[in-house]
Amino acid sequence: MNTNSQLLVSVVIPTYNHACYIGRALQSLLDQTYENWEAIVVDNHSTDNTNEVMASFADPRITILQIHNNGVIARSRNVGILAANGEWVAFLDSDDWWTADKLEVCFNYINEKVDFVYHDLEIVREPPVLLTRRRIQARQVKKPVLIDLLASGNAINTSSVVVRKKLLIQINGMSENQDMIGTEDYNTWLRIAKITDQFIYIQRRLGYYLNHNNSISKKNMYCPLKLATDEFIHLLNEQQITRLETGFKYTKARFNYLSG
Repeated sequence: MNTNSQLLVSVVIPTYNHACYIGRALQSLLDQTYENWEAIVVDNHSTDNTNEVMASFADPRITILQIHNNGVIARSRNVGILAANGEWVAFLDSDDWWTADKLEVCFNYINEKVDFVYHDLEIVREPPVLLTRRRIQARQVKKPVLIDLLASGNAINTSSVVVRKKLLIQINGMSENQDMIGTEDYNTWLRIAKITDQFIYIQRRLGYYLNHNNSISKKNMYCPLKLATDEFIHLLNEQQITRLETGFKYTKARFNYLSG
């Protein structure tokens, strides 16, 4: 029996014109074997039929809020965090979805010595692409977590995270800096790692990450990555800085190659 079954988890789902996807995300919540959750959908005033899709999910645990985030998804996530009633917050992008046991498995790992949980995701490409990586393989970050995340790169996908709400409040939520779009999640994990090293990695595929033509991953992340990590560079030694900068250069080169 899961002794954590009474812990409420607030699932924050930002969305904009994802009517074709969000139903799948919400259904994956309704299918959860762990039932003590609430969903906070933060809609950036979608112009498609998102409202109709939402209306078809009449579960009282689902709340929809509407804001204008001016293209800054962190603003939507922060609204969801502040509205959360749970001690724990889970993030789910509206084009991603979870396996039915995602929350149950995560809460089986949670105790007083755990502040942050994450896991692997399977990549689903739209349109399908043959002979490509099928899984976002995370890794157990080593202590000190802040240094590991800096020197070895971001090992954590947003739609896999379950974290104590108090930590998100303590760091004043995600950065809403427009120049950091696409890496604000990485910056968030770094700022949390300044407070706690209690990160747990579950080496299981507990969800799906959709990679499609509008994905933020299609953009050049070189400058946003540098901005996300700038405030922490002074903590690294020369060798670690070299590793970090090598990762940045690879990101830039890969983008340029794929862009022709």
